[in-house]
Amino acid sequence: MNKVILMGRLTRDPEINYSQNGNNTCIAKYTLAVDRRFKQEGGQEADFISCAVFGKGAEFAEKYLHKGTKIAITGRLETGSYTNKDGVKVYTTTVIVEEQEFAESKASSQNNAGGNYQQPASNNSSSGDGFMNVPDGIDEELPFV
Repeated sequence: MNKVILMGRLTRDPEINYSQNGNNTCIAKYTLAVDRRFKQEGGQEADFISCAVFGKGAEFAEKYLHKGTKIAITGRLETGSYTNKDGVKVYTTTVIVEEQEFAESKASSQNNAGGNYQQPASNNSSSGDGFMNVPDGIDEELPFV
């Protein structure tokens, strides 16, 4: 079985290409920074995993994924190799993404990426965790209390 599940942040915007084999399939490539669960003193704190996604998933990545976005993916590992211009054999490992989804809210993602996203003004007060505060005395109107 070849199954990979990862959660991390994009290190840059996805690189988008289209295949030239006549069917013009969208291809998105991105790198995920995945925090290590156990960190050794002085060691690396994250792994940088190359990912590729095709078709509708790549179109989704092109439209919605940006540097700093936290996502969860599932897919399979694919290994390969090539000889670089210096004649050195280079080994590669890429996750071929089968599923991808957001792992946090848009507001959290924008805050972590340093964006200028501002939540729309609302008449409902919120506690900052995505839930609306229920005013006192409204208990009798709620059907599930």
